[in-house]
Amino acid sequence: MIVHPRFPVEPWQVREVGLDIGVLAQSESLFALSNGHIGVRGNLDEGDPSGLPGTYLNSFYEVRPLPYAEAGYGFPETGQSVLNVTNGKLIRLLVDDEPFDLRYGDVLEHERVLDLRAGLLHRSVLWSSPSGQRIRVRSTRLVSLTQRAILAIRYQVEPVDDESRVVVQSELVANEDMPTQSADPRVAAILDNPLHAVEHGGRDTRALLLHRTRTSRLQIAAGMDHEIVAEHGYGCDLEVQPDWARLSVNHLVQPGEKLTLTKYVAYGWSSQRSLPALRDQVGAALIAARHTGWQKLVESQRAALDAFWSGADVEIDGAPAVQQAVRFALFHTFQAASRAEQRAIPAKGLTGSGYDGHAFWDSECFVLPVLTATAPHAAADALRWRHSTLELARERAHTLHLRGAAFPWRTIRGQECSGYWPAGTAALHINADIAVAAHRYVQWTGDEDFERDHALALLVETARLWQSVGYYGADGRFHIDGVTGPDEYSAVVDDNVYTNLMAGRNLAAAAEVALRWPEQASDLDVTGEEIEAWRAAAGAMAVPYDEARRVHQQDKGFTEHEVWDFERSARRDRYPLLLHAPYFELYRKQVIKQADLMLAMHWCGDAFTTEEKARAFAYYEPLTVRDSSLSACTQAVMAAEVGQLDLAADYLAEAAMMDLHDLQQNTRNGLHIASLAGTWLALVAGFGGMRDHGGQLSFRPQLPPGWSRLRFTVRWRGRRVGVSVDAETVRYELIDGHDTSELELLHCGEPVRLVPGSSQTRPVVLVEPLTPRPTQPLGREPVSIAELDAVSD
Repeated sequence: MIVHPRFPVEPWQVREVGLDIGVLAQSESLFALSNGHIGVRGNLDEGDPSGLPGTYLNSFYEVRPLPYAEAGYGFPETGQSVLNVTNGKLIRLLVDDEPFDLRYGDVLEHERVLDLRAGLLHRSVLWSSPSGQRIRVRSTRLVSLTQRAILAIRYQVEPVDDESRVVVQSELVANEDMPTQSADPRVAAILDNPLHAVEHGGRDTRALLLHRTRTSRLQIAAGMDHEIVAEHGYGCDLEVQPDWARLSVNHLVQPGEKLTLTKYVAYGWSSQRSLPALRDQVGAALIAARHTGWQKLVESQRAALDAFWSGADVEIDGAPAVQQAVRFALFHTFQAASRAEQRAIPAKGLTGSGYDGHAFWDSECFVLPVLTATAPHAAADALRWRHSTLELARERAHTLHLRGAAFPWRTIRGQECSGYWPAGTAALHINADIAVAAHRYVQWTGDEDFERDHALALLVETARLWQSVGYYGADGRFHIDGVTGPDEYSAVVDDNVYTNLMAGRNLAAAAEVALRWPEQASDLDVTGEEIEAWRAAAGAMAVPYDEARRVHQQDKGFTEHEVWDFERSARRDRYPLLLHAPYFELYRKQVIKQADLMLAMHWCGDAFTTEEKARAFAYYEPLTVRDSSLSACTQAVMAAEVGQLDLAADYLAEAAMMDLHDLQQNTRNGLHIASLAGTWLALVAGFGGMRDHGGQLSFRPQLPPGWSRLRFTVRWRGRRVGVSVDAETVRYELIDGHDTSELELLHCGEPVRLVPGSSQTRPVVLVEPLTPRPTQPLGREPVSIAELDAVSD
């Protein structure tokens, strides 16, 4: 865990005091910057030491073989891995011929600050060289939210005591040495030096490198240009080779003087455009960045984030560590998608190479609900990317002998990359996740053009998939067999409740939207009979229920299985279970990797009664081991709904601190973007009680013990709605919006009507728990919010 006073709790920034090389890779993830198109890890400017070098372009990948001990029909033959592309972050420094390296000499001061309001990463170092020369280095880094292709760095060097001969070396480097990325020698060979040089050049302070991947045949151009400010004359030299370029600035700097280098780096890539087109694109981006200048880039960065925070910020009185964590979470969620522009949102964003850079269902089920309510343009772009891969999904469905479209479980560009069938292709719920996310976006925004041009096709083709997968049983219900739900410890099951209910919503929404756009539906060959079949299946969806135990089954027969021996697992420290037990053993026991039925009760909550939710929460809590970072936020939401507010606060803390405290000890490979987004869900859907069932915005707010106030804002159909909760009252405010008509929302089931600029106050109605606080599997209790606050203090 990263638990150290060098990360103090502050409301609008993450500050690292000192430098612990032992957790360098983790801090590189925390300090990563992105705009959804470019992502750079928080590596030190000088490059060494590093935990995991990383510069990424969204959807820029290499193809690699997928190994199988035994291949089977429909198994994908190749996978895709995100690549570490040309590194433009590097700025090395020599002081009187001694390299600036924190492993040598003495680090007298070291501080890094991620400013969550400004979107900047600051660094300040006071270093004494081995010969005793003290030098101060300051740098500020940004990945522009307004000029999509640009990474910019301001780098300053200042001698403290004596004049110093300073050489600053600004570099572009392709094919950096990387840690071993795969034990498969075929994959390792492909990912080792994956960029083939095709062109290089430079003049004055500008350099350009162009490369092509060997197998995927993607082309990338990276360029850099500089502005140099010094008190008097300096020397400058540029050298360019196929895989690297280096600008060296040589200057004799007096104490109190500064050498300032501003570096602009531009990236462009394509699978189709010519090399001259890429060269010109990068050149134009550099010219535009230099014309804008450093200060205006900084100002526009702040303006872009001000606009985001005005409709996204969450304020908490009473939990300082969570306050910092939720803003950290929202910042990274936003920057993972802000300028992705019809590219995927990977599970790690662009903060690391974990999961090979793949996108999963995480995006639609956890990230997009947050973006839909806070940055709807980014949600729309992510869904347009899914729509752009629709033809590949149709081909995949055909391969599986199904109708409609079957979207991939994990992918970068739309092809299925999962080599494990039970927890990959069998997890068909991803298709409903995508379709329902598109429908939810339309309900929240009223974007009719998007519904007609994108949502309709997504809904229709996924509805056809469900119609071809499911069947009517002798009981007259519509069944879906042989699938895997969100719980990957229960694979290839029948009638998973989450899958069935989400499929039902998919089918109903497809019928609704097809009727609203008959001409466009006809172009998709939708018939009246097909629409009626979708409606019928949605209304007849099977939902297994255990009458003896009076609880819903996660899937058919689940509650009849033998319960896992949790005491034995805890005693032998065997978590996560997937690393210590065969799947065959897991699949036939009552043990849950991540919230599954609880997820259904969150997103499809209108299909259950209050009593059913309370009983199910009490039953499934002792079985859920949370071996996935996706679980805690959902358990927080449902714990709050059933009145277990203390427990909800603990799960919130776990979701919020997943990366700041490295709870799963894998933050080094990149942040858990879905868990970060889940922090917002735990607060707004959990303690705010926000739901959108049937397209109706509703709230049932209540605070956990120790909190005095919770405030948040959401964007609903072009308007900002503010909610402020204290121990006794809730104030709803319609802050502004282009629509001046009255807005009706629900408070605890009762209507509240607002006009722009008005507010209404209602009493808090606490939910009385219907069951005692449930226990968790031995050794898997959530770290309490009090413990985390104590550590932070």
